[in-house]
Amino acid sequence: MPRSTEILEEQVSAFPPRLSQNDALELYRSSEYNDLLYVANERRRKLLPGNTVTYLVDRNINYTNVCTINCHFCSFYRPPGHSETYTQSFIQISDRISELEEIGGTRILMQGGVNPDLGLDWYVELLSNLRERHPSIALDCFSPIEIEGIARVAGISTMDVLSKLADAGLHGLPGGGAEMLVDDVRKGVSPLKGSSENWIQVMREAQILGLVTSATNVIGLGETIAQRVQHLDRIRMLQDETMQSGNRGFTSFISWPVMLENNSLGRGNRGSNQFTLGANAIEYLRHVAISRLYLDNILHIQASWPTMGMDVAQMALFAGADDAGSTMMEENVVSASGTSKTEASIDELRTMITTAGFVPVQRDSEYNMISQIATPSNQ
Repeated sequence: MPRSTEILEEQVSAFPPRLSQNDALELYRSSEYNDLLYVANERRRKLLPGNTVTYLVDRNINYTNVCTINCHFCSFYRPPGHSETYTQSFIQISDRISELEEIGGTRILMQGGVNPDLGLDWYVELLSNLRERHPSIALDCFSPIEIEGIARVAGISTMDVLSKLADAGLHGLPGGGAEMLVDDVRKGVSPLKGSSENWIQVMREAQILGLVTSATNVIGLGETIAQRVQHLDRIRMLQDETMQSGNRGFTSFISWPVMLENNSLGRGNRGSNQFTLGANAIEYLRHVAISRLYLDNILHIQASWPTMGMDVAQMALFAGADDAGSTMMEENVVSASGTSKTEASIDELRTMITTAGFVPVQRDSEYNMISQIATPSNQ
């Protein structure tokens, strides 16, 4: 019997052993595709009994496109002084949140660039202003790399920055900027971005403070399969550490392939990496399935419709994912890289879920259930 088959059989047992990095590599290289997805789906059903799939009604707000990091895969940012830079006013941001409230949304995901012209006081005042105007909306804002940038401008530690932002109303820290938590890969595509340990440390501090956090992963950056597994292992180790300390860990994990159409990676700038760029749908679904099995301490796995499309995201619900993602309502970073669809209506997400045979349930950013529609007729 092939070793990959033995590993999958162990994973569907009553008490499956924890996958090692070598086990995950074997599944990547040798497991039969349908068997892998089946086992990942069974694991999801054991962890989350029932037939529901969650979704979130939220809005992405990219408050500034000024950035000094120059990631090769990003087509959204503009360097300081560029004619196309912008920074939204507090009123502009608030108006966008009001539009979200009108459709029953509960969370904003606000991220931008590392803007050296914005000091800590600007961020504190922004959050305080939004918290006062929109008390029912969860403010999940600023990726770890943005927190690092704010700390550099302010001349204080990232923990001090997070503490001040949390006091001002910050609810959660998005998982953006992780990409690939392997420094050889990071240096090839984002030479000015902080190390993988920096990202881990900022997330560790956010979790100590009780902020809601999520973990992310971008594949197709020229990494090897072993490096993908290393990324998963870094996430799992931090989750172990956080849970053992009694702090709130990552609520969820989401991965997606890099979008290549409109960025310098797609135009041939591969940095120091010589491996194939990009990842197709099958490769993405295998990664989702292995993530479900390897990240045994993270309950929720999210599908990525903005990069993969609704059909592939629907397939991810049979590869271990239990969440269909969010409406997003507005998105500029991914769309700048070439994806054709960056906003989904509530009806579109519900239809995607129900036609797959699941029951859609609206959630908030902490995965508390908000509402449910009728069970699909084929159930």
